[in-house]
Amino acid sequence: MSTLRKLSMVYLLCAGLFSVEWAFDRDPALEQASRRTVAVALGTVRARVVVPGVALARAGGERLIAAVSGMRLPRHVARLPARLPPRRLAAARHPVLVRIPAPERLAPPQPRLITPTLPAVRAPELRIAADASRPRPTVTRSSPRQPLRPSLSLAPSAPVSVARASLSPADLVRVTVRLKENLTREMLENFSLFLYVSKAEAGPWAQRLYVFRKDSDGLTLLYNWPASTGRELDEIAANGTRQPSITPQGYYELDPNRMYRRHFSGQWHEPMPNAMFFNWEHHGLQTGLAIHGATGLEIRQLGTRASAGCIRIAPGNAALLFNLIRTQYKGLAPRFAYDRRTATLSNRGVMMHDAAGNLQMAEGYKVLVFVENYGGENVVAALF
Repeated sequence: MSTLRKLSMVYLLCAGLFSVEWAFDRDPALEQASRRTVAVALGTVRARVVVPGVALARAGGERLIAAVSGMRLPRHVARLPARLPPRRLAAARHPVLVRIPAPERLAPPQPRLITPTLPAVRAPELRIAADASRPRPTVTRSSPRQPLRPSLSLAPSAPVSVARASLSPADLVRVTVRLKENLTREMLENFSLFLYVSKAEAGPWAQRLYVFRKDSDGLTLLYNWPASTGRELDEIAANGTRQPSITPQGYYELDPNRMYRRHFSGQWHEPMPNAMFFNWEHHGLQTGLAIHGATGLEIRQLGTRASAGCIRIAPGNAALLFNLIRTQYKGLAPRFAYDRRTATLSNRGVMMHDAAGNLQMAEGYKVLVFVENYGGENVVAALF
């Protein structure tokens, strides 16, 4: 067989295994039915093949032992494997084992010692289980189940955290100053809501999303939520393609045409509730980066680098932010510059202007997302 054919067979085998795994993941009932089918098949093999084979082997072993020791087996025992059909071997197993003469050499005392000890061991176990089951209060207070119920019930309903309840006044000022230092005058004048995301792996601000509202007095921090950004790796996605799980730094607007209450990633095979996609074209392709709610085990991973590139937040926080943006921040927003040579929309804060120098505007959301790899560890204390 040539190398190409071998590789083709390996590829087809991997594709088949992946298809089966995907089908089981999408349909748990199919997985359970498959497991039951395999269990029935294994039981049939055991009853039709393994049990008769063991009986035949035991009968042959007894004949061999009898021949070596000079003993003669009864005629009906010696001729059993030759005369009986395979289906009756299992039924004849008990007479073969029971009717064989048992001299002292062939029947050592070990089996006789084991048989009385088995009831002695099982009896105390059954008594203990019966005694333990009598007091019903102790049975209802099952220790393995009690810790799981609160954790499973609390994880999906992550409470919405308010910034002022979790940040000290000094930290509040530091985060605000950090964001202002990275905003231009045009950004402050033309956007009304600012989302500051720290994709740092460590630090007091790491893996958090801060929501600022522009007021007459400046910026007001509304919310401070744990988040999960990209794993910063080059990986194989669930659809079999190689993809980077990176959350790029920069400035982004939200795409008004890609705001979904319910969305499913075909690339990573993951649900994305309350998805708000970035309006960022990179090398001619509209990227799949978005802010959305975490689901399942992803909720426990908030506060760490755990996503495929998107910014995950708790499901309740994602719903709150989705409603806030859709209902209060629609309007004209600046357009970022577009490089026709690379077919890439700027994420460095460069705005688009006309020949007269006027800022170009478009219908969308007056929301600016700023992502940087800074965890707040190098704050100058002299500011306070």
